[in-house]
Amino acid sequence: MSSDLKIALRGVHKQFGKKVVLDNINLEVPRGKSLVVIGGSGTGKSVMLKCVLGLIRPDSGEILIDGQDSMKFNAAQREESLRKFGMLFQGSALFDSLKVWENVAFGLIQGRSMARDKAKQIAIEKLGQVGLNPDVGELSPAELSGGMQKRVALARAIAAEPEIIFFDEPTTGLDPIMADVINDLIKSCVQKLGATALSITHDMASARKIADYIAMIYKGKIIWYGPASQVDNSGNEYVDQFIHGRADGPIKMDILKP
Repeated sequence: MSSDLKIALRGVHKQFGKKVVLDNINLEVPRGKSLVVIGGSGTGKSVMLKCVLGLIRPDSGEILIDGQDSMKFNAAQREESLRKFGMLFQGSALFDSLKVWENVAFGLIQGRSMARDKAKQIAIEKLGQVGLNPDVGELSPAELSGGMQKRVALARAIAAEPEIIFFDEPTTGLDPIMADVINDLIKSCVQKLGATALSITHDMASARKIADYIAMIYKGKIIWYGPASQVDNSGNEYVDQFIHGRADGPIKMDILKP
């Protein structure tokens, strides 16, 4: 594997019962770059992300992290590999019972056994990086707007300064202006860290903003991959239909007719 690749999927296959969800997926994420995987609901995006994280085990294939096949990791190697990852979850997934700063510092305290005062200092610093003042750290997630919750989730994702950050539908539920703010923050935070980013989304405004490369998954297959600058001229009718949100085209929605 080239040293320029941070993540590589080779022939990854996964099915549940008779349903094939990932069908011989081949995908590469260059070191220090941002890859966004687009596609409709039920196309395999989330399952692919969970396979890379190790939450789901593929039936076959290889998932290489820094050139090492993560599917062959023992428990200690997997734990060490997971330290490289940060994650922004769809819907933010903040803990209601914890203060905002405790949410941001959760991985530092629970995962790395860091002292609470030091973890809090880092949490406040990361909140500042996403445009939130220290007072916000003392609030509960329920006291925040959706956009502020997303900022807190981003602060948590970068708290341990990960090498790889996953973004799962990062702008879901946000209005267009706040979505653009979050996209700008994602881009600046990833660049500041020099991290490698892998995102899944159906929001093309987000994909265009944060991606160096875009791949499209359809029925468990990668049907297009290329620089983000070329997605509007992909020459692929499936990609063209998806990015313009047209009902007519080769992608047919499963709709029950009355």
